[in-house]
Amino acid sequence: MKKILNTTAILSLLALVLLTACNEDQSYADRLNDERNAVNAYLANHRVVMSIPEDSVFEVGPDAPFYRVDADGNVYMQVINAGDRVGDRAKVNEPIYFRYSRYNLSTWYSNGKLTVTDGNENAMDASACTFNFKDYTLPSSAQWGYGLQYPLLFLGVECEVNMVVKSQYGLTNEISYVTPFLFHVRYFHSQI
Repeated sequence: MKKILNTTAILSLLALVLLTACNEDQSYADRLNDERNAVNAYLANHRVVMSIPEDSVFEVGPDAPFYRVDADGNVYMQVINAGDRVGDRAKVNEPIYFRYSRYNLSTWYSNGKLTVTDGNENAMDASACTFNFKDYTLPSSAQWGYGLQYPLLFLGVECEVNMVVKSQYGLTNEISYVTPFLFHVRYFHSQI
């Protein structure tokens, strides 16, 4: 009988802990607010230009500003290398290869450390990732979301950028996590 009471007490305590943990979950609105705070805090350390230059001539380099790419502020882009903006633009449905490193801005916001979360930029034994430009009907393209294709609307294919991407424009399988990321991306015509 004592064993049954101990088991019942343990199960009751476990249920109480699980119910309490469920009540502490943030709402989606709270997570969106946290995402906005993390992005704003990161961008506060950089110059930010609130629109794309009318002539699409960007400041380039590691000290260039972050340009707000979309009207809602879901994507910001810092151009490290613009590539050939005139003679080497991506064509619709063209396979574009890229290498990237990704940094979780929510983690940075909470602990102040910007560390690589994932990517293939420094793993030359890993294949380059790919998408077909402006073709979101293909799962291989859609999985990367809209954000990673934005630079190619303005820059040459062989460009290099840093991008702040909010969850709605990031990887489609991670949208519900509401986590913003800083990407460092280099784009190519062929697999490298």
